[in-house]
Amino acid sequence: MPAETQLDTGLVPAAEKVRILAAEHAAEADRTGALSPDVVDALRTAGFARHFVARSWGGTEGTFAELTRAVLTLGEVCAATAWCASLSAYSARFTGHLPARGHQEVWGTGPDPVIATALMPGGRAVPDGDGWRLTGRWAYVSGIDFADRVLVCATVPGGPDGGDGPPPTRFFALPRAACTVERTWDNVGMRATGSHTVSVDGLAVPGHLSFDRADMLAGRSADSDVPAHHVPFQAVGGLTFIAPVVGAAAGALTASAATMSGRRRNPTNELLLVRASGRIDAARHLVEENAEVLDERRFTPAHMARNERNATFAAELCTDAVGLLVRAAGTGGLGESAPLQRLWRDVTSAAGHIALQYDTAARKNYAAVLIGAAGV
Repeated sequence: MPAETQLDTGLVPAAEKVRILAAEHAAEADRTGALSPDVVDALRTAGFARHFVARSWGGTEGTFAELTRAVLTLGEVCAATAWCASLSAYSARFTGHLPARGHQEVWGTGPDPVIATALMPGGRAVPDGDGWRLTGRWAYVSGIDFADRVLVCATVPGGPDGGDGPPPTRFFALPRAACTVERTWDNVGMRATGSHTVSVDGLAVPGHLSFDRADMLAGRSADSDVPAHHVPFQAVGGLTFIAPVVGAAAGALTASAATMSGRRRNPTNELLLVRASGRIDAARHLVEENAEVLDERRFTPAHMARNERNATFAAELCTDAVGLLVRAAGTGGLGESAPLQRLWRDVTSAAGHIALQYDTAARKNYAAVLIGAAGV
């Protein structure tokens, strides 16, 4: 469905209301390492978890641009809230690759279950009757504390003849209650994302709660006609993680400027503030461009590689910007109660995510766009 024919779901104004609540709880969330239950409930009510769920299950089938604007809004006051909001939406998009019976099990009683995802393979599954027997351990599962389900990835038997190449992989949608959670997340930033470790040992998983990872990567969903379920992962990947980062950098700009308000003017600090603002505006433009590419379904190799480049470069711009903002604010911005130091830590931590590193994919793929494939 073209983006221009999709209805506004109301997610952005709903996010403005969540923003007020998240701002009130941001310092406490950072201190305790967990989002407030009130904030979690507000995210669910706002519609993040249902944003990419089919209308036939009560979802809203929203656009990437609308979700991006909503996440940017939340990121300005609490990067962890924005991160969990973003991942709850994109995790539901991944789950749309399940067979139809899996859709019924996940969304049959409503469109708002929160799903946490471990994208990287961390276990192994073997066939077991009509389903699978799964064992594994997955780190950095953001939002697991309040998730209803967990989507994990594991290798399965099979592969190319001769044993060359990576083994095939599948995703498995598990009830949160069936998993063991190890509280391993102790990062200096993004503390309230609760990105802990999940494990299962010999868990039986029905066949309808599994799908081939290759389908997700390619953007194929045999049992869904929702446009967002037919988008290659290469085009989307970094947007999931960079939108909260850019929002947090914008919040850091506001916080840094607030430390200067009413003080004697300092041209050096003003210059730092202005330089940072340009980087943040540029990063926002790149993020919004990525969402536009997705909604307009421009899935050419050049556009998808540019989306990867945009996300990684935006992360670089944001880390540079918050460094400038901390210098501009001086010691006044680094007190324990100062929002700037929290947002600085959050941006620095989140920008280190593997999806936002040049060597993960962007360097090779966008270089091929610019100068041709290697060996050509």
